[in-house]
Amino acid sequence: MTAHVEKPTATVPGEAREEPPDPGVHGSGDRHKLTALQGLAALSLDAMASVAYGPESIVLVLAAAGAYGLGFTLPVTVAIAALLAVLVASYRQVIAAFPDGGGSYAVAKRHLGRRTSLVAAASLILDYVLNVAVSVTAGVSALTSAFPGLYGERVWICLGVLVLVTAVNLRGVVESAKAFLVPTAVFVGSILVMVVVGLFRDGPVSTASAAGHASALGEGASTVGALLLLKAFAAGCSALTGVEAVANAVPSFRAPAARRAQRTEVALGALLGVMLIGLSVLIGRFHLQPVEGVTVLAQLADASFGHNAAFYVVQFATMVLLALAANTSFGGLPVLMSLLARDNHLPHVFALKADRQVHRHGVVWLALVSALLLVFSGGDTNTLVPLFAIGVFVGFTLCQVGMVRHWYGERPKGWQAKAALNGFGAVLTGASAVIVTATKFSEGAWLIVVALPLIVVAFEKVHRAYAEIGERLELGRVPQPPHRARSLVVVPVSGLSRLTSQALTAARSLGDEVLAVTVTHPTPEDRQAAEALCRDWELWKPGVELVELPSDTRSLGRPVSAYVRKLAQTHPDAQVTVLIPETEPEHLWQRMLQNQRGSVVAHAVRRDTDAVICRLRFRLTAQTGPAAPDAAFTGS
Repeated sequence: MTAHVEKPTATVPGEAREEPPDPGVHGSGDRHKLTALQGLAALSLDAMASVAYGPESIVLVLAAAGAYGLGFTLPVTVAIAALLAVLVASYRQVIAAFPDGGGSYAVAKRHLGRRTSLVAAASLILDYVLNVAVSVTAGVSALTSAFPGLYGERVWICLGVLVLVTAVNLRGVVESAKAFLVPTAVFVGSILVMVVVGLFRDGPVSTASAAGHASALGEGASTVGALLLLKAFAAGCSALTGVEAVANAVPSFRAPAARRAQRTEVALGALLGVMLIGLSVLIGRFHLQPVEGVTVLAQLADASFGHNAAFYVVQFATMVLLALAANTSFGGLPVLMSLLARDNHLPHVFALKADRQVHRHGVVWLALVSALLLVFSGGDTNTLVPLFAIGVFVGFTLCQVGMVRHWYGERPKGWQAKAALNGFGAVLTGASAVIVTATKFSEGAWLIVVALPLIVVAFEKVHRAYAEIGERLELGRVPQPPHRARSLVVVPVSGLSRLTSQALTAARSLGDEVLAVTVTHPTPEDRQAAEALCRDWELWKPGVELVELPSDTRSLGRPVSAYVRKLAQTHPDAQVTVLIPETEPEHLWQRMLQNQRGSVVAHAVRRDTDAVICRLRFRLTAQTGPAAPDAAFTGS
């Protein structure tokens, strides 16, 4: 007989949990981790894809002031690029200071307190989830723009793309990085080539993509107010989403993980800055005007390359990258959730890893919530975009403030300049968060304002639950030494068979005293069966007392649980175990033929008593009959 011990279903603080291998140690698990190049592909898709809508967001805001307003596109973009440089420099330091990942959450937890860190974590969770939904819907929107006949099926297409990305990530972060390396390279390469080619053009080669579309340009104006510039800055900052993903997923990199992550962060910032400024220069060079139904990026590709194959390459690469940008969330959020789980703010199951170093539960949870958002929005990007950037700006701000506290506390050489840089970044990102929330509040941003504190409350509730469990288990204290207690084993039986014999044999090997119980009912046929069992029991003489448990109803589990409670009361120093014998058929479909009496009894005993439950399973085979039994113990 082999026994498999099942622990109680509640996971408690301090309980032994599956731990990931040391990220600094080379081993078999290291091949499932990222190189710097793979990290750029797996974790930068969100930031790279924002190039498709970041400059357009600036242009659409400035277009309200007419052609004069569009002249401020490059200065606003330069300001955003400066903020990007501040963020990259900051997160490079975050990676060095917090090599276990977590980004804004880890910084806020150490330097701003536990509750503030929960706000940062909640904002990151909202940003990651919305990134998946926005990226998928934006990519599918590009597809349906090229093939209008698919528009009616956009929700199903969105869900199909989500399933594909989820499946790739469940295979491991390295596999997902390899799958997304080519689309990322094609997109970045096509944008950079487009910028270079466009700089050598005296004017647009083609305007075919914008022909016949209504202009979104406002009436002419001679002045541009500060508020409009702030709105344009805040709108363009949507291009900065995803910058924090590398810092959140440092443990996903190969050793030396921190150094590889830092190189990835710098490469991401450099590429993103060059592309943003390059596109803004082209916007001014071609005097581009926004039009309805055609993206700014499409017009730039048309103007630089002409309406030819290169134009469609840019469009296709953009469509694919937008759809796959959700991978950033799948790389960063499960790691963040694992950190929250280890701090007892989320169920501990989110801290477990699968064989391929995947936080599988975090990946599946992210996919399910994103699917709900896709269905709720009807696959419409515009429904989700107003909610997108708020969470990440909150996280940015808290991270910057936390790093100021970090420099002030550590005071290394040149700490004043570093603290000033982070303080300046905190002011900029904080102002952006306020502006975006205020300007987008009526467009759906109020949902984030409501959801953010609700998530923080949920974190606190989970934390209190784990604290209560830990207090009851006296975790952190030296327990009393174990001692041997008298053991009573109760075996429910309904008839005599080889199953009954094996169960009593196992029970006598487990306990000091064994009691067999059978539930009897007052109906004539049941009474006859009970009397027959008693006669056969006396003739068999197994050396175990048979106790009848009368029941006026057809209930089976309640009489057994009531008897177990009575035993516990009359024998307070004894350990009561209920051993439930069950057969396990050879074929899965044959299990439908069973009466499930064992499950009914186990449920009642677990619900009503503190007894240990042992479910003894006898595997049946066609050749040998009952095989060696397996015992599964469950403490209720």
